[in-house]
Amino acid sequence: MKKAWKIISTALVWMVVAVAVFMMIFTIISVNTFDRNDREIFGLRFYITLSDSMSATDFDAGDLVVVKEVDPTTLQVGDIIAYQSQNSENYGATVTHKIRAKTTDANGNPGFITYGTTTGVDDETVVTYPFILGKYQMALPQVGTFFQFLKTPQGYIVCILIPFLLLIIYQGLNCVKVFKMYKAEQMAELKAEKDALEDQRKQSEAMMAQLLAMQQQMAQQNQSAAPPAQEGAAQPDIAAMMAELQALRAQIATQNKEETPEKTEKSETQEQPDIESIIKEFGNGEENEV
Repeated sequence: MKKAWKIISTALVWMVVAVAVFMMIFTIISVNTFDRNDREIFGLRFYITLSDSMSATDFDAGDLVVVKEVDPTTLQVGDIIAYQSQNSENYGATVTHKIRAKTTDANGNPGFITYGTTTGVDDETVVTYPFILGKYQMALPQVGTFFQFLKTPQGYIVCILIPFLLLIIYQGLNCVKVFKMYKAEQMAELKAEKDALEDQRKQSEAMMAQLLAMQQQMAQQNQSAAPPAQEGAAQPDIAAMMAELQALRAQIATQNKEETPEKTEKSETQEQPDIESIIKEFGNGEENEV
């Protein structure tokens, strides 16, 4: 389940990133190319349809019209062209209408009679070659409407700002999660080290208890020593116990070296005098008996 959720969350994050990047690229391109007669992309121009004058047959208001520059002499009746209007009601605006017929203007310049298919009414003036912007290629439904929304503050917030904020929040939560995991691992390592030191301390205390018990046992044996004949018989047992004390001392020293420097130093200063005094006492006791 966790693995599936991780895959889904990763896919969602990359989707948000892709959408946000696409929106930024789309905004930059559209601002610099849409409805600009002097800007082209691969020989194509883009215009946002503002009316339904061609909705009966080809495209609606809000669609993005794609136009390609062509030689006006190649245009035929029935072609759809984009041109710069010379009509009194929308002078200078870009209009995309269908050619009804070829003609000439009052000065004899060749041109076209154009009309909108929704109304079927011819345009006011003849469209001569210098004002033709290109031939209609295709229309992208409602892309123009979306672009107009994207240029508003609400569109910027919804399509660009919010996706980036969601991405930032998600990455921030990931950073917090990773930091918590790191701290948990660090605390686990410290606890393991502390437990190991505690085990070593308990082992050292157990060994010291054994040494003290042996010291008391040997003291009792010295106090209740028998005549010289029996002392000679007990002497080998004392030597064996001395050897065992030496071995325990070496084992404690080895374990202290494996501990941390601070613990080793502390253990040596606290435990070493006791061991030395025990061995010295045993040596003195052995000499007295002899």
